Amino acid sequence: MHNYRQLKVWEKTIDLIVDIYKVTAEFLKEEKYSLISQMRRSAVSIASNIAEGAGRNTEKDFCHFLAMAHGSSYELETQIIVSQKLNLISKETSDNVCSKLIEVQKMNHSLQLKLNPELARNNKANGFV
Repeated sequence: MHNYRQLKVWEKTIDLIVDIYKVTAEFLKEEKYSLISQMRRSAVSIASNIAEGAGRNTEKDFCHFLAMAHGSSYELETQIIVSQKLNLISKETSDNVCSKLIEVQKMNHSLQLKLNPELARNNKANGFV
């Protein structure tokens, strides 16, 4: 069992959630139940899955929840790109938030590799590293 509050990836994700809430607060009201809600849920899901996984009893379970957090991060990245394409946010804002999100994705992936050496071997064997 890990203390999620001591994980840098969790801390960075909390900061990202705050950014997403601030960015989406500027969206048109008609997006309240679509992109705003979806983006906020995706962002919160990343941190929540990291925390839940850290509370599990095995490294395998933790890796499973990190993988779910990773999926949510790609979901959020897609929503940020769509928001920028719809001119709901500027390219500068999109790039800034995506940069922070990509950092979280890299940290998450590195933690998964650390916890699961077999995943690292599989990635290397398949040419992903």
